[in-house]
Amino acid sequence: MDKFDKAIINALRQDARQSVSSIAETVSLSRSAVSERIKKLEQTGIIRGYQVLLSESQKEGVSAYFEIQHRCPRCADVVHVFQSIPEVITCRGITGDMDLLVYVQADSMRRLHEIREYIDAQTDIIKLKTHVVMSEWIDNRG
Repeated sequence: MDKFDKAIINALRQDARQSVSSIAETVSLSRSAVSERIKKLEQTGIIRGYQVLLSESQKEGVSAYFEIQHRCPRCADVVHVFQSIPEVITCRGITGDMDLLVYVQADSMRRLHEIREYIDAQTDIIKLKTHVVMSEWIDNRG
């Protein structure tokens, strides 16, 4: 990938529905060159697809972040708890007072509560803080 491919990807991240002409103007290449590059990026799997991201208020269900503190010597020793929950999207080790940040997308508040109760019941979990997502403005995860 060269600087033009990176610029095209950046333009698509800004607005994947913009015209090839608009991208060409932004990256200073011809329309045909941009079209060829996009096609190549798609064929090689660098661009895997396009998606529609709804604002949190328009989605069904609920998502939340759990801040978790545990008593295990290593975070990896408690990760199995979260691997068993299909609604867990990410589980990351973090610095500070808490050890893990777990992102969950559940189909209802009731299910989110069940997940929280399950995690809280684990003997290795010392502290659990819940942050329910109310709005989302930026998501560059791709």
